[in-house]
Amino acid sequence: MVLPFLFIAPTSTMDRGVYSSEYIAPGTVIEISPVVVMSKEERTLLDQTALHDYIFEWEDGQCCMAMGYVPVYNHSYQSNCEYVMDYTNRQISITTVKEIKAGEELLINYNGDWDDTTPLWFDAK
Repeated sequence: MVLPFLFIAPTSTMDRGVYSSEYIAPGTVIEISPVVVMSKEERTLLDQTALHDYIFEWEDGQCCMAMGYVPVYNHSYQSNCEYVMDYTNRQISITTVKEIKAGEELLINYNGDWDDTTPLWFDAK
């Protein structure tokens, strides 16, 4: 499930990002995406490819690739959305944590919690 007013477009500082063409209230689930879970061994192989930048940590040392728009959300330490893992149903949901204006980019914190300032594996702003 992806809300129909979300779209992918170029960003000024990164390749592409997810945007909204409409206002979104805080606490709105904007996407529920199924994931493909991969083993520790598959993770080792993925880490050697460009897909490394698009996978998410899963449980028990596994990783997952989300379908939908989830891999395209950019990172921010001041994110306006948060992602939540649903291990039982093998899906990731994206929920707004702040008001989103029409035309605004939707951002997640790659650390998991929307306000976590722990440094990432790359130089993030």
